[in-house]
Amino acid sequence: MASRPFIAARIEDRFNAVVSGALRRRGWLESILPFTGYGTSEQLRILARIVLRPSADLGIVQAASALLYRRGWRNFMNVPQARATVTVVVGNTRIPVRADRSGYVDVRVRNPGLAPGWHSVILEGGGGSSALASIQVIDDAEDFGIVSDIDDTVLSTWLPRPMVAAWNSFLLTEQARQAVPGMARLYQRLLAEHPGAPIIFVSTGSWNTYPMIQRFTARHGIPQGAMLLTDWGPTNTGWFRSGPDHKRRCLRELARDLPNIRWVLVGDDGQHDPDLYAEFASLQPAHVRARAIRQLTPGEHTLAHGLPMEVPHGHDGQRWEPDTAPEVRAPDGDGLGDKLEQLQ
Repeated sequence: MASRPFIAARIEDRFNAVVSGALRRRGWLESILPFTGYGTSEQLRILARIVLRPSADLGIVQAASALLYRRGWRNFMNVPQARATVTVVVGNTRIPVRADRSGYVDVRVRNPGLAPGWHSVILEGGGGSSALASIQVIDDAEDFGIVSDIDDTVLSTWLPRPMVAAWNSFLLTEQARQAVPGMARLYQRLLAEHPGAPIIFVSTGSWNTYPMIQRFTARHGIPQGAMLLTDWGPTNTGWFRSGPDHKRRCLRELARDLPNIRWVLVGDDGQHDPDLYAEFASLQPAHVRARAIRQLTPGEHTLAHGLPMEVPHGHDGQRWEPDTAPEVRAPDGDGLGDKLEQLQ
């Protein structure tokens, strides 16, 4: 018998189809939400999502959106367009692609000749919708790059505690969110030393928060880079996606797509980053330059784990440390920068 998607995914698909039909009858139109991607001389990774939004003539709804969009819950009020068709336009090349069941586009297309640097790729959808997606084409000779977590690494959210996570994600205004001290300076300095090198943000945060994160990073001087987030909804196999598996997959993809780069992996000690980075450094030592772990404050650890201390790793309380890719730890970006500099 043919396999079927998990029941939660089928329920979600049916719900989205019903809501989508109702909103289209009320005049909502297809819209493309572009995400920042990356590429090489061979291929470009295009990231976007296709959703429904109110048409321009729905003045009251638009006014409400303008008033409330900075509240976190607004980021989650999207209706995805499953299997929507989008055309990627790069120069004179037109490439049709299709979104997945949640409206996400994550495809790799051949680079028709874009030189290293930042470019804009046109995405064209149904009903005349279009958008510009930023793409960083990375030189094949580049050997330096940064992989950075977001929550509690550059953005203080205190996310692991469910009630605090709900408050930060759904109710807190963007202006109330705090940047981790020194992280912007650290990233600016590292990228200034390696012009053209990429910074890529890998997080278990939801794609729905992408616009907020973009505005936050721009406001606090954190360099622009591709973001690899995830979807909080059901999958074809279960109720929720695995955060650690998402990060493992992203790291493997980066090693495959950008084989010449040795990454500085930056995360925090609040959840799984130290073990995931150690695992990747052991399995792919040629792709890891160093690991930098931001140490949470006692208050953040208390909210994350219920006790003001670092959570033990492994069954015997010992951390697994690979023989390669040194690890440094500090409570902020300035401290991490000092220790990384000592490794050179």
